[in-house]
Amino acid sequence: MLLMFLAVGLLASAAASADQIVTLKTRGETTQSYLLLDDGSAAPKAVAVLFPGGKGRVKLPADVSHLKLDLNGNFLVRTRDLFRDRELAVALVDVPSDQQGGMDDGFRTGGEHSEDIAAVVKDLRNRFSSAKVFLVGTSRGTLSAAHVGRALGGAVDGVVLTSSVLWSGRRGTSLSRFDFGAIKAALLFVHHAEDGCRVCPYSAAESLGRTYPLITVRGGKPAEAGVCQGLSAHGYFGKESETVAAIKSWMLGRPYPKVVE
Repeated sequence: MLLMFLAVGLLASAAASADQIVTLKTRGETTQSYLLLDDGSAAPKAVAVLFPGGKGRVKLPADVSHLKLDLNGNFLVRTRDLFRDRELAVALVDVPSDQQGGMDDGFRTGGEHSEDIAAVVKDLRNRFSSAKVFLVGTSRGTLSAAHVGRALGGAVDGVVLTSSVLWSGRRGTSLSRFDFGAIKAALLFVHHAEDGCRVCPYSAAESLGRTYPLITVRGGKPAEAGVCQGLSAHGYFGKESETVAAIKSWMLGRPYPKVVE
């Protein structure tokens, strides 16, 4: 696929981090943007491609100097700078240009989304040829990370599913019947033991932990939002640094805690 680089955001000063908005042409006239966070290291060991929950609409501006993100305190949006260091670059994915109302579950699990993210992964590998690429999703973003991870096969090195949607309820799609064995890359689950979001039960993650690596998080701060929002156990509220550090250790092939408390 021919990718045309359309836009690069404002670079920070030489002493600061190299953050930019990258926009790629993917399907016809459709474009896919992502926020690249890089501390300027010439050769990070890994890149984390982040998929927020909800409808995934980050509202990236055309210029990084106008960047202002919230997304209801979403875990991955809130902790993006905790992931970034000299060993790890970050790519925070927005919705593509033809999904400005937000991605529904059908799009997250479909081929067009995988095609868009394949373009992002290719661009990242061109930038950081020696780095491993990991897809990291949270809440409904785990639909993206799991389905794209399966579709891209060996094009990615790992998939991290945090606060996974493991029960569909009356409406919506879940990963309850997803064949995780079809993901060829390394796979990690992360879940808070007190996650109160009913479509993200810890019991289901604990069961998967008998087959796949699982990091269980306990404790944190009292919730300041609903049980399915970021400022609660669902978003590792009060345990952000420890949770991100554990994920990074796993991605970098280092010993990591099975329990964060």
